[in-house]
Order: sequence, then C-alpha cells, then structure tokens
Amino acid sequence: MNGGFAAMGKILIAAGLGLAALGLVLVLASRLGVPKLPGDVVIQKKGLTVYAPFGWMLLISLILTVLLNLFWRR
Repeated sequence: MNGGFAAMGKILIAAGLGLAALGLVLVLASRLGVPKLPGDVVIQKKGLTVYAPFGWMLLISLILTVLLNLFWRR
C-alpha cells in the first residue's frame, strides 16, 4: 500500500510543478501584452467583461497535439 502513496505523491508533485509553470507563463503573457487572435470573443456589459480566447485555445490545442504526437509516436 505504501507504493500507492508514493506514486500518488509523485503525481501530485508533478501536477503542482505543472500548475506553477502554467502560472508563470500566464503572468509573463499578461506582462508582454498577448495580442488578440481572430476568434477571440469579448463581451462587455455594464460592470462585467467576459473574454473568451477561442483563437488562442485552438492554437494551443493544435500545437500541443502536434508536440504530443511527435513525442509519443516512435
């Protein structure tokens, strides 16, 4: 049973490091002023702004798909 806890601990550490890296990327991106892509939606109402970066989601999804396929197909 201790092996299960060790594996879970490693998974949690990896997830934490991944979230920290993602947070760093988001902070740097906000400071650099990431441009809006076609497909990004901004809805502004009184007292509320909703930003849905569909263009960025599509671009990141395509990049990750290509990278993961390159690494996992040997």
